Amino acid sequence: MNKITEAPSHYDHLEKMEIDDLVHNINQEDQSVATAVAKAQEQIVAFIAACLPKLQLGGRLFYMGAGTSGRLGILDASECPPTFGVSAEVIQGLIAGGDRAIRIAVEGAEDSPEQAAEDLKAKDFNKTDCLLGITASGTTPYVLGALEYAKQMGAVTGGFSCNEHSPVSQSANYPITVVTGPEFVTGSTRMKAGTATKMVLNTISTALMIKLGHVSGNRMVDMQLSNNKLVDRGSKMIAEALNISYNEAKTQLLQHGSVRKAIAANTKK
Repeated sequence: MNKITEAPSHYDHLEKMEIDDLVHNINQEDQSVATAVAKAQEQIVAFIAACLPKLQLGGRLFYMGAGTSGRLGILDASECPPTFGVSAEVIQGLIAGGDRAIRIAVEGAEDSPEQAAEDLKAKDFNKTDCLLGITASGTTPYVLGALEYAKQMGAVTGGFSCNEHSPVSQSANYPITVVTGPEFVTGSTRMKAGTATKMVLNTISTALMIKLGHVSGNRMVDMQLSNNKLVDRGSKMIAEALNISYNEAKTQLLQHGSVRKAIAANTKK
């Protein structure tokens, strides 16, 4: 398989470039990522539409990947509970090599399709769930093993990759292919491919959370009040929505525990 993600960079002699040239050229390459993601919009929509009814009935979405891909899946999943007030069970990220691999590379972990199946079994993965396999190359054995197991379970399967006609795209029910092209540093898919991955995962999780009812208007009405910044943000939302003072809004927020409940309680009066 010809991997465009492994193709030589459009730039050479990087070590001889001045810092301003390095930054400019990296930025030039990054600007192509959003365009590449835009070309995959229909594929992204199809995967979200397939996942939504599963999640509405209590199913879960799993992101699975190795290295950068796995870490980005964990990042997106971990941000959903504080942002949208959902259980950490709803969207979960699994990485080849387990939690240790989030910080330190685990040699050979991505080469085991069998371990992917074991990781899903440990989560009681079943046909009510959904899986998005994430791999820039589209060939990672761990991700391919996850997809095969998920298909055996009868679950919804999606496959994200940055190479056309990859094994992951061919294996998944809903392929998402974002062709980001050669990296600035040849083969370093933590760069453009990683940025594309983050954009697609943001889109998937945000759209799902909105359709599941965790956003009202444009407000994160179910966000967790886990720090002073979020309490401040929630107070401002309530003040604007109810046309009351900031201090009164903060009182209402702390009394009711969420933006949604505070607005609902005062709207009924």
